[in-house]
Amino acid sequence: MDGTLISTFTDPKLQRPWGVHVTLAGQVFVCGNTSHTAIQVDHEGKKKLAQIDGVTYPISVWVNTNIEQIIVGTYGTNKIVVLELQ
Repeated sequence: MDGTLISTFTDPKLQRPWGVHVTLAGQVFVCGNTSHTAIQVDHEGKKKLAQIDGVTYPISVWVNTNIEQIIVGTYGTNKIVVLELQ
């Protein structure tokens, strides 16, 4: 709450990070707008756990763990992509 930096995550495959969602369990999801990816980062922000490729210009991500789905909003495509968690 005092603004102390906890961690910084860097991945060259994550281009133009945009849109972040943190679940109640602490799972962190981030969109890579120009890399056309959405990734999951561990709750400490130190390593990538999963990557979804091929989502055109993702700008928002939301995870519903109750129904095991990831919903990704895209820019300029008029699409919302719904994916099953596995």
